[in-house]
Amino acid sequence: MKTKQIIKRARKFAKPFRVSKGKDFRLKDADPGDTLEFTKEQDKPRAKEALADGILALAELQDKLYAQDKWAVLLIFQAMDAAGKDGAIKHVMSGVNPPGCQVYSFKSPFVEVLDHDSLWRCRKFLANPGPDGIFHRS
Repeated sequence: MKTKQIIKRARKFAKPFRVSKGKDFRLKDADPGDTLEFTKEQDKPRAKEALADGILALAELQDKLYAQDKWAVLLIFQAMDAAGKDGAIKHVMSGVNPPGCQVYSFKSPFVEVLDHDSLWRCRKFLANPGPDGIFHRS
C-alpha cells in the first residue's frame, strides 16, 4: 500500500480521536475503551495489518520531517500504571529511527503540576509557537 493511501486510511481511523475544537473538548466524553471497528477476534489480522501499514508510513514520514528539520510530531501517551503504555509505544514506534526522536518521561505529578491542566508539564519541552500559533522547530 502506498504512503498516501496509508495516510488517508489513518486519517479515517484518527478522526474520532482528533481534538479540533479544544474549547469544547472534555476528556470525560471520550471512551477509553473505543477500538473503532476492531472489536472481534476475527478483526485481529486487520488490526495487525493496519498497525504494520502505519509503522511503514510513520518511518517514511519521519525521514521527510527529519530532513526538513522544520516540523515535528508530538505523541503523548498518558494512562494509569499498567494500562499498556509501554506496549503501545513499542508497537507504534517500532519503525521509527530513535536518533530522530526525543523522549521525555514523567513520573507521578507533584504539587505544582496538580494546579495546572494535564499537558502543562509537557509544554516546557515543546518549541515556542510561531506567529501563526503553530509550534515550529527552531
